[in-house]
Amino acid sequence: MAERKKILYVQTSGTDTPERLYSPLILAQTARAMDVEASVYFLGKGLKNLIKEEAEQVKVGDFPTLYEVLQQTAGQGVKIMACQQSLQLFGGEIKEEDLIKEATIAGAATLNDLALDADTVLTF
Repeated sequence: MAERKKILYVQTSGTDTPERLYSPLILAQTARAMDVEASVYFLGKGLKNLIKEEAEQVKVGDFPTLYEVLQQTAGQGVKIMACQQSLQLFGGEIKEEDLIKEATIAGAATLNDLALDADTVLTF
């Protein structure tokens, strides 16, 4: 039996570039529909996308809000991860309790492991 394919999406873009925020989520949903294991790892400015209040404010074109798309994505079995070191980078400006409940805090070693295990890594 063949091992399931894995894809990792790394989101470094923040809410100041809303046109870059939907792509990894839509692609991850599509990957799951294709029976591919998908993860989205948010770091740096990308972490701001996981703040519920900010994600609720982002809406581009005919898409639902970013918050709704994040919920849909997680609901389809895509792992949503927030970089622990990025929380530290923001020096308390972003706290774990500010993040959406679907997000799991993960360290730098997790990102490295995900990248090493993935068949493909895409960054946004």
